[in-house]
Amino acid sequence: MPANSSRSLKAPAYPSRTCLAIVLAAGNGKRMRSKLPKAMHKLAGRSMLGHVLSAVAKAGADKIVVVVGPDQGALEAEARLIVPDVELVIQAERRGTAHAVLAAREAIAAGYDDIIVAFADTPLVQPETFSKMRIALAAGETAIVCLGFEAKDPTGYGRLIMKDGVLESIREDRDANPDERKLSTCNAGLMGIAGRHALDLLGAIGCENSQREYYLTDIVAIARAQKLASCALIVQQDEVMGVNDRAQLALAEALMQSRLRTQAMSLGATLVDPESVTLAYDTTLGEDVTIEPHVVFGPGVEVKTGALIRSFSHLEGANVGENATVGPFARLRPGARLMQEVHIGNFVEVKASEVGAGAKINHLSYIGDASVGAKSNLGAGTITCNYDGFAKYRTEIGEGAFIGSHSALVAPVAIGAGAYVATGSVVTRDVLPDSLVVARARQTEKPGWAAGFRQKKRKS
Repeated sequence: MPANSSRSLKAPAYPSRTCLAIVLAAGNGKRMRSKLPKAMHKLAGRSMLGHVLSAVAKAGADKIVVVVGPDQGALEAEARLIVPDVELVIQAERRGTAHAVLAAREAIAAGYDDIIVAFADTPLVQPETFSKMRIALAAGETAIVCLGFEAKDPTGYGRLIMKDGVLESIREDRDANPDERKLSTCNAGLMGIAGRHALDLLGAIGCENSQREYYLTDIVAIARAQKLASCALIVQQDEVMGVNDRAQLALAEALMQSRLRTQAMSLGATLVDPESVTLAYDTTLGEDVTIEPHVVFGPGVEVKTGALIRSFSHLEGANVGENATVGPFARLRPGARLMQEVHIGNFVEVKASEVGAGAKINHLSYIGDASVGAKSNLGAGTITCNYDGFAKYRTEIGEGAFIGSHSALVAPVAIGAGAYVATGSVVTRDVLPDSLVVARARQTEKPGWAAGFRQKKRKS
């Protein structure tokens, strides 16, 4: 089997078994009322499709096939962002879940040991759950593994028909009889199939039902008829919730955030008010990091040991060094890199800039496309003028420099180490190390001018 480039996402498991993951993503998601494909909507900064692809890759998938509908180029681009060599196949007609799985017939025929069928709109399933499905298949006696859950209200869900602990069939709600509808053990839809039986079982599925569709769920009864065993793996209902509309997307986001917050705290971070903090799927918080209330993390943030992120700060694509302080009301944009013990204060924005150890930018400043040397101090209202309407330019500030309040540094420009920029300066040329630059008009005063001006205006 060809190796998948997603192996870096995986836990090192199943060295002697191969796995194909088929992710169904062809649904239009009309209830989302969106121009985006449903699977493109995001949880914790990553698309639902991205979460599913990452999970099956971490569970050891050697090959991943995503089944999409026609004209869904956005889904293809998103899939390749997560798994560069993912295979995309098109389900031109929507004739049920088994029909969608068979869109990947060529990959199934390649002879993988384990086949995992997942759904792009079921983004909360953990890699460990997919791994448990594979473990059940690896036992050698089970041809089908179905994920199930105990529903508080089973209305609308397919039921798992069990007898003496053995899964005999799955009945869709609309096709269930009154006794079957009383059952509370429900089908989550996700499935593991032994590869050696997959094509025979899938090919035997018919469409004799109220919807005239090919239900993947019928595979259990077909396997039983062929004397092949099926089993159910029961998980929490929250883990296998599907997302079909905006309300369910919000609920899934809340569940994902709870999971991420719990993980962050278990690894040694303090979240003062956890429910007010928004994390991204890849937020990394070191030990003894403290996050005050109402902080938002976008993707790509690492905060190292001992750092403090104060309230109402927003961070994305940024790296915060050990024992640094950020905020309150600070914004770190992509490319912000803060070394240890940096102070970024209230209403300061940093973008695509490196800030050296111990530097301080404490008030009302914008620092973009810049390098700020260690132990430098940038006064209130300092800005780097990095954009002329056509291109971006860099500002270099040396170690130990002092930038007076309300100074504008017009890039490209370099401020030497230890230099002093006087308050209110507009610096347009390089400044030598250890020098003073005063770049402002000389103050002049005209006694009595204001009184005369007012008197003249009143007469007119």
